[in-house]
Amino acid sequence: MPEAREGQTPEVDASAPSVPQAAGPEAKSSARAARGTGLLVTVVLGGLTATPPLAMDMYLPALPEVTRALHAPAATVQLTLTACLAGMALGQLVVGPMSDRWGRRRPLLAGLAVYVLATILCALAPTVESLVAFRLAQGLGGAAGIVIARAVVRDLYDGVAMARFFSNLMLISGVAPIVAPLIGGQVLRVTDWRGVFVVLTVVGVLLTGVVWARLPETLPSGDRHSGGVGEALRSMRRLLADLPFTGYLLAGGFAFAALFAYISASPFVIQEIYGASPQTFSLLFGLNSVGLVVIGQLNGKVLVGRVRLDKVMAVGLTVVILAATALLLMAAGAFGEVGLVPVAAALFVLMSAMGLTLPNAQTLALLRTRHSAGSASALLGTSSFLIGAIASPLVGIAGEHTAVPMAVVQLAASLVALGCFVGMCRPWKTGAGAEGADS
Repeated sequence: MPEAREGQTPEVDASAPSVPQAAGPEAKSSARAARGTGLLVTVVLGGLTATPPLAMDMYLPALPEVTRALHAPAATVQLTLTACLAGMALGQLVVGPMSDRWGRRRPLLAGLAVYVLATILCALAPTVESLVAFRLAQGLGGAAGIVIARAVVRDLYDGVAMARFFSNLMLISGVAPIVAPLIGGQVLRVTDWRGVFVVLTVVGVLLTGVVWARLPETLPSGDRHSGGVGEALRSMRRLLADLPFTGYLLAGGFAFAALFAYISASPFVIQEIYGASPQTFSLLFGLNSVGLVVIGQLNGKVLVGRVRLDKVMAVGLTVVILAATALLLMAAGAFGEVGLVPVAAALFVLMSAMGLTLPNAQTLALLRTRHSAGSASALLGTSSFLIGAIASPLVGIAGEHTAVPMAVVQLAASLVALGCFVGMCRPWKTGAGAEGADS
């Protein structure tokens, strides 16, 4: 197994979806089938990555009603969110290596079946304790869509084409958190909280049917791992031993932590500190999400193929740091009393810059691997969820009446991300290939 050359970073070329070099007719046939229905594959993979945010965010407007209906404390009901998030994080570690051994379709369909069954059980849950357990199972099943969608992209695409595809996925998955609470609110106008899970069940069944009928197997049998848990762990160890891969993983994870800090703290910062109404907060939240999506599309349609991915990612991280620094200075009173508009502008810039950072971090990491895309995708997803989950509670350390903790977490996380990127990925070096841990 050749090792990555010293200081090498992937050199990307504009290309169509590529078949792994070691693949035979089976892989080429799968790739042709996927390319033949390119728009459908994009929609299906986008649906797979959007389903977990829908499961999380569509449920948010129903939390007060769940508290009343199940006669449970609010803190216990909030555990249903934590359980779903934990399931998504842990499930990726299981499903990713499974997809490297058995191919993409079987683990994906099994995960979707678990997701649908668990969602049905959520709709029927008699107690809050059972709802927590079913939400954990729902997250475990939904993790299959997240991790395998990334692995399928790696199977079919390379270089610039992969970066563009990830930007397209960001368009779909970025819209999901915006519309999910709105859909949930409309569902609650005609039914109770259990109706939200009925809608999620219908979405899951439809997605499972489309995957069954139209998504081909993208990992040829010759490229699959024959080992069990031991082989999966060895594959992950090889990936983590590849310094650039781990650098991109950590850089993306800590950038995601800055994003999580925004999601956790912004309702209190915008509404409690600056006195905005819930409607104003929703508008600003939507605008920030639109900024992320638009810049992500700019990344995929304009920058990728013209500028090296590592340079684009470096610019994204730098802008995030500048925006977080501005937020910290405003929160600390360095500019005197500031209103909502400057703070909202800095948050918009920070969120938009994530469109240059997150998709390119995933692309550059996956370019380091060829035969362990499932395990690599699992590590990327789990690390982002775990680092983000650790960062989120830190924004409330000083209470709900100061924005300093949010800005400190965002600045610290983005500085660590840049440090990992520069120190471990060495973007100033140039290389001619994309060999990595398992090339």
